[in-house]
Amino acid sequence: MYRSERARITSKWIAALAFTCALPVWAAPESYTVDPAHTAPSFEVSHGGGISIVRGLFRKTSGKVTLDRAAKTGSMEIMVDTASLVTSNERRDNLVREWFKVDRFPHMVYRSQNLKFSGDNLVGADGELTMLGVTKPVNLTITLFKCIMHPVNQRQLCGADGIAQIKRSEFGMSGMTTSAGDDVKILFQIEAYKD
Repeated sequence: MYRSERARITSKWIAALAFTCALPVWAAPESYTVDPAHTAPSFEVSHGGGISIVRGLFRKTSGKVTLDRAAKTGSMEIMVDTASLVTSNERRDNLVREWFKVDRFPHMVYRSQNLKFSGDNLVGADGELTMLGVTKPVNLTITLFKCIMHPVNQRQLCGADGIAQIKRSEFGMSGMTTSAGDDVKILFQIEAYKD
């Protein structure tokens, strides 16, 4: 009786230990810092009443992301330097920077406390974009999400691609409405290293 009881307790401890060892490495929230060399939000807006699409990107971005993959949630704060905008045409760059009023509003910021998962995959975020001093709800759709151990520096690295849609007039950007469309598609790729 004593031996069978001891065997039963031992087997319970072994099972508990096996379960603990089998837990994924992301059982606790993890913090990541954006890699600015591999993060560049971009945009698309119609031109000339829809005869073409003008594209541009922002060359300076910083931020933090927290992933809690066990709880299937997380948060992010991404800060974009508005003066870093380029569209492949210097004259247009200066004009769009005027629309952004970069002297008064040097940054636009996206914040989310509600990252969305499907299984282990990050698929979206409900958050708010602050641009030109105006804050509005903006939801992101994540089209690609992957984490790896970087083969060179041996640090954990996560990356994502995604899209969002806004109306620039809702943020007070109403210049040149006859030339540039109101609907703006935001595209982004982001890479971030685990802290």
